[in-house]
Amino acid sequence: MIAAAEPIEPAPSAGAPIDEAEALRRLRQNEDQSAQYYAAWWLGRMRSRNPEAITLLCQALGQRQPRQAEAGVEHNAVARNAARALGKLGQAEAIPHLLQALDDPDDGLREAAARSLGELRAMEAVPVLCTRLASGPDVAGAPQTASSRLQEPCEAMLEALGEIGLAEPRLLAVIESFVAHERPLIRSAACRALLQLTDDSHWGQQLLALLEHPQLQVRRAALMDLGAAGWRPALEPIRRTLAENSLKLMALRGLVENPAGPHATRLDEETTALLAVMDELL
Repeated sequence: MIAAAEPIEPAPSAGAPIDEAEALRRLRQNEDQSAQYYAAWWLGRMRSRNPEAITLLCQALGQRQPRQAEAGVEHNAVARNAARALGKLGQAEAIPHLLQALDDPDDGLREAAARSLGELRAMEAVPVLCTRLASGPDVAGAPQTASSRLQEPCEAMLEALGEIGLAEPRLLAVIESFVAHERPLIRSAACRALLQLTDDSHWGQQLLALLEHPQLQVRRAALMDLGAAGWRPALEPIRRTLAENSLKLMALRGLVENPAGPHATRLDEETTALLAVMDELL
């Protein structure tokens, strides 16, 4: 979904590009939170393969710092960026640290950790995610007091369960309870996960219906979810959706890269059609 997209690049504190050695140096020090924030982002964005990167990012994931209002840095920003980076680096040794972050009081950190555990296909995360969502839309999916945020970052957690790919009956029942959530973005995430886990076209049709939603944000989310699920019957509806061509192209690229279920068996013919539509949108 749109919410899963990589954060906008933060401005480096020194105003100049850095290299891997400098990113590691900045993350290693503890005096400048803004420098750590940028370094964590850099290491994830550049897919660092330096062994020290994982160690330092796991340490940064454990940092709890107050917001620095004058620097414009959000609460626990370094830990959140570290969580995001660990998902991109693809190393299983980060999984225990991210699992611990799922129990953190900071819902923004739980959101970042959930997304990264999904990227890592961490089977160990399924029981924790399922437990946190088990109370359903009325509790886990209820708004926080005086906030638009939910009690749990349901969208990220549902998407992570779909990415991990474990289709157990109890888990499917938990996810399906969110199909009736009042917020269309949560419904879209639930349908995406169910489509990924079951390849039942019913959930694909639910996502196609969201492509007709009057709110652009919802149409954008449904585009990304169809792409992530790789549901190729969505080709023409995606092409016709009232949304930016750049997002349609991202969704179509997902159909190319993630062909799902029986639709993965006609790759030559379908991929040719997909590429033709992508050329048309360029």
